[in-house]
Amino acid sequence: METSMSILIGVLFTIGTYLILTKSLLRIILGTSIISHGVNLLILTMGGLKKGGPPLLGQHDTTFTDSLPQALILTAIVINFAVTALFLVLSYRTYKTLGTDNLDQLRGMEDE
Repeated sequence: METSMSILIGVLFTIGTYLILTKSLLRIILGTSIISHGVNLLILTMGGLKKGGPPLLGQHDTTFTDSLPQALILTAIVINFAVTALFLVLSYRTYKTLGTDNLDQLRGMEDE
């Protein structure tokens, strides 16, 4: 199970890196989002599957599950959504103002 997850994480990082290295602003935003999904899977895989009861005070289980990976992933999902929304708004405003999302054209003149 871990090998298939690690292959999927590697594929997500590869796709995200490829998209970040393109010249389109929208593809760069999608690439950062895909890399963030890969990081979420990496955290989940590194946390492992622990069997046990919920970490509640009234329970008398001897083993408890670790809720830290799930809390980290939930926080990362919320932050990823907010950052992606901000990037999309900025890229839309850039496209409406300058008429392009190509990074070579956004760079400006060479003599500036």
